[in-house]
Amino acid sequence: MMFDKLDDTNFMLFAAKFYENPNCMGTEEFEADLNRIKYIKRLFRKYKDGGAIRERLILNHLIVLYNVFYRDACTKILCFKLQEYLEYLKPFLVYLNYWPERLDGIGANNVIIIGSTVPMDTHIVEILRKI
Repeated sequence: MMFDKLDDTNFMLFAAKFYENPNCMGTEEFEADLNRIKYIKRLFRKYKDGGAIRERLILNHLIVLYNVFYRDACTKILCFKLQEYLEYLKPFLVYLNYWPERLDGIGANNVIIIGSTVPMDTHIVEILRKI
């Protein structure tokens, strides 16, 4: 299959193939939706650097992404683009019931992510339990 592996060389094609937004009128909207991943990354980076977690904003971005991309593809895209923040991403995806048991073919090294081996940030877990 063409999309067994997701890396920088096929990212845009992968994202476009699994993009499902009937209201999309052009590439600008597609790119705006993809930019949500950058916003999430920025929010995770700020949290890592000692800032507060903006959990509701992150949830909003994630919900929009899952509304315009097919579920499994969206999860693969997020895990690929946010590999260094998986311990922050996982609690949100568990909360939304989108965290997979296994993800294959992430990045140039064809990484396999086993869902149960990724730790979760306990602070984020506690915040999400209160929502």
